[in-house]
Amino acid sequence: MSFIPEELSSPITDYVKYLFCQVQFIQNSCNYPARNNLDVREACAKHSANLTLVIGENTIMRVFVLNKNLQPLDPCRPARARILLSTGKAKVYRRYPFTIILVEEISNPVTHEHQLKIDPGAKTTGLAVVQRQRVVWGAELTHRGFQIRDNLTSRRQLRRSRRNRKTRYRKPRFLNRTRAKGWLAPSLVSRIENILTWVKKIIRFCPITGISQELVQFDTQKLQNPELSGIEYQQGTLHGYEIREYLLEKWNRKCTYCGAKDTRLEVEHIKPKSKGGSNRISNLTLACHSCNQAKYNQDIELFLAKKPDLSKRILSQAKRPLSDAASVNITRWKLYHDLKSITLPVEVGSGGLTKFNRCRQNLPKTHWLDAANVGKVETLIIEVNNPLLITAKGHGTRQLCRTNKYGFPIRYCSRIKFHKGFQTGDIIRAVVPKGKKIGTYVGRVATRKSGSFNISTKSGLVQGISHKYCQFIHRKDGYAYTN
Repeated sequence: MSFIPEELSSPITDYVKYLFCQVQFIQNSCNYPARNNLDVREACAKHSANLTLVIGENTIMRVFVLNKNLQPLDPCRPARARILLSTGKAKVYRRYPFTIILVEEISNPVTHEHQLKIDPGAKTTGLAVVQRQRVVWGAELTHRGFQIRDNLTSRRQLRRSRRNRKTRYRKPRFLNRTRAKGWLAPSLVSRIENILTWVKKIIRFCPITGISQELVQFDTQKLQNPELSGIEYQQGTLHGYEIREYLLEKWNRKCTYCGAKDTRLEVEHIKPKSKGGSNRISNLTLACHSCNQAKYNQDIELFLAKKPDLSKRILSQAKRPLSDAASVNITRWKLYHDLKSITLPVEVGSGGLTKFNRCRQNLPKTHWLDAANVGKVETLIIEVNNPLLITAKGHGTRQLCRTNKYGFPIRYCSRIKFHKGFQTGDIIRAVVPKGKKIGTYVGRVATRKSGSFNISTKSGLVQGISHKYCQFIHRKDGYAYTN
């Protein structure tokens, strides 16, 4: 599906639109990817400078292809993959991400350049593979950093309680540990390792020639000193995106004065410029239109005279240094150096540039589309409808027993995870033909010695499924997947 603005009504535009509809009709009728589809899209973009391509309804993510010698080839469309599998020319190599391997080796295969783009995030990281201007693969990787933080906090509390009960009179020890240079919290290390794992995995399945990373979410130097690169840059659109994106994160995307959400927010000076206020980031906040007009050029103490606590909190938060942005940047720099060690060229960009590229093309706000817009982007052709959703689950626990909320052991935890040919964490498909739990269940499995398994599905946990009804889909790798 394409979208052509109504104001473009030239004869060449109407003719190109007609050709594009004909190609789409032929493609849908023959169930075969028409090569002219891309040619018509490029013609549309050439003759209509304001043409915007949006996500089509029938677009599906491409399939990774491996040569017989495990050399990555260009990803193919699902229709081509089905033909190769049905004719016996390929076999399924991996379920997630779906990858096929050719039965017969191709000598001297021709591959094209593919760029792997990454948008790191605290909770979710976006991944996208771009071939020239086409986004052929996308995924969203959900991290477990906050879960690791909570688990470490719980362990610390349990150990402190046990030491207080068992070794009450032990001499205190609290300065006997040193951290190595470049130390990062385990929750941050987990996020970096997850991203590196998937970068190396995609490189094995796709001929990646370069990596693009959103290195810094906010350019702190340009935020603190807008005239760093001259007055032209200060008045440009990109610097405005850097400022607004940082303010949205700093003030939680709501009006500072009334707390209104889901409304248009305006950049507002805490100390009015007419009274000597500056354009520094520490003097800027967000306000809805009504609050911005009501404050006018008043001092914040006078405007919030009846709310002294709110005024004090705003002034305190406004003077807070850019510690949040700095901590995120530290993690991204660590990831950047690790990516450079892969020996592929690494392109970097800022969060403001990513948002500028995405908004310029009228694309929705998603993690994988943000990743596709990292770095220098002219125009993107989106060929992905439903990205692969990846959730980090870890590789189990080393605890020998489970505890209650007070820290006392309540049950034994077996260290053996393999039972009846299955391992805890495997993705399986169970077809139950009879009984109270008749039906089909797909998800991660928790094994027991008795052979009665638990399956974590989209709708919830299903307990007591016999191993006789289970069929293997994907071996445990520490992640859960959703198409």
